[in-house]
Amino acid sequence: MLTDLECKSAVCPPEKKRARFSDGGGLYLEVSPGGSKRWFWKTYAGGKEGRLALGSYPAMRVAEARKARDAAKVLKASGVDPVEVRKLDKLKGRHQGGATFRAVALEWHAKQVGGWSPEHAKRTVRQLERDLFPDLGERPMATVEPMELLAVLQKVEERGALETADRALMLARQVYEYWLPTAGKAQRNITEGLKKRLTPYRGKHFAAIVEPPRFAELLRAMHAYKGGPLVRTALLLAPILFQRPANLRMMEWAELDLETALWTIPSAKMKRLKVEKENGDPHAVPLPTQAVKLLRELHPLTGHGRYVFPGQRSHDRPLSDNSVRSALYALGFGTEQSWHGFRASARTMLVDQLDLDPLAIEANLAHAVKDANGRSYNRTKYLAKRYLQIQQWADYLDRLRTGSNVVPMPQRATG
Repeated sequence: MLTDLECKSAVCPPEKKRARFSDGGGLYLEVSPGGSKRWFWKTYAGGKEGRLALGSYPAMRVAEARKARDAAKVLKASGVDPVEVRKLDKLKGRHQGGATFRAVALEWHAKQVGGWSPEHAKRTVRQLERDLFPDLGERPMATVEPMELLAVLQKVEERGALETADRALMLARQVYEYWLPTAGKAQRNITEGLKKRLTPYRGKHFAAIVEPPRFAELLRAMHAYKGGPLVRTALLLAPILFQRPANLRMMEWAELDLETALWTIPSAKMKRLKVEKENGDPHAVPLPTQAVKLLRELHPLTGHGRYVFPGQRSHDRPLSDNSVRSALYALGFGTEQSWHGFRASARTMLVDQLDLDPLAIEANLAHAVKDANGRSYNRTKYLAKRYLQIQQWADYLDRLRTGSNVVPMPQRATG
C-alpha cells in the first residue's frame, strides 16, 4: 500500500522508460523519466492485459485513486467495461466544451466544404452568419428550443424572404443531424415539424414562352436585333442550343469542333457537385447546321482569342451575364422570356409540338438520364439521336419564324 509521501518521492531511473509503483488490487502509480505521475488500474479482457487511466498525481491523491479503482471494479462486476465508458466520456467531453450552435455549424461546414464549390461554401457561411448566428450562435446546442428556432426563421420571413427562411431551416436541420450522434440519448432534432409552421414556399420558374405563335414573334424580333454581333449571335444560339446561360457565354473556341458539329463542355464548367466536376464526363452538345453557320460567321471576329463571346472591356473574360437579358428587354420580351427560360421553352415544345424522345431531350439539357441501360449507353445511343433531334428542333424554329408549314401537334388531354 502506497502512502502520499511515497508517491511524492517516487522517481523513475534515467535508464528506464517508466517506473511502476503498486498499491494493490491492480492499482499502480506510473512515473516517467520527466517526472509526470499517473494512476492506472490493471484490467484483463479476453486473456489480454489492459489498463484504465484514472488520473494524475498529485491532483488525484492515493485515497481518491483507490475510490476511482473501486468504482471501476463495480462497473466491471455489473458487466460494463470501464475502459469503454472512459472512451465514451472523453468523446462526450470533446464535443461538449464547444457545442454552441456556431461551433457545431462551422465544424459541420468544414466537413462538407470539400464536396462543395467555393461559391456554395461561401454562400452557406454567409447565410449562417446573417440568419442563424446572431440569435443562436452562442447558445449550446442542447439548450435551443424548437420555438426559439421557429422565431428566428419567422424573422427571416418577415422581411419577405420566404425562400431564404426555407434554406435556413434546411441548414439548421443539417447542423442538428450532424450534432446528434455526439449529443447523448436524451437529445432530439429540434427542426422536426417546423417546416409546417413556415409560410409555404413555391420555387420561382424562369420566365419562358411555350406557345408557338408567341415564340414565333420572339424569334422574328431576335433575328431583327440591331445590336452588336456578339450579343446577336449569343441571342440567336440561345433557343437553338438551349444550354445554360453560363455555359453559352463562356463557350471557348477550343471546345468546338465545327467539322463534326460538336461542342464539348468540360465537366468543370457544368452545374455539378465538386466531386462530379472533377471526375465527371464532359457534356457533348450536337450543333445543327444553323448553329455551325452562326459560329463560322463569328469566327473572323473572335476566333483569335479564347472565348467565342469575349467581354467588351476585356477579351480575357466572357460576355456579361446581363448581355442577352438586356437584349430581350430591349426587344420587349424581357418579362416573358428569360435567357435561362429558353431551356424550358425547348423542353416543352420539343415534346408537345415535335413529339420527340424525352430521354434524349433530358440528355441534351445535361440532366441525369435515368435508364435501365445505364449512362454509358445514354452517352452513345443518345448522342446520335440528339444530332437528329437538335437538327429537327432548329428546322422547326426556322419554320416557326417564317410561318411556313408549321403544323402544331395535337395537345394532350389533361384532367
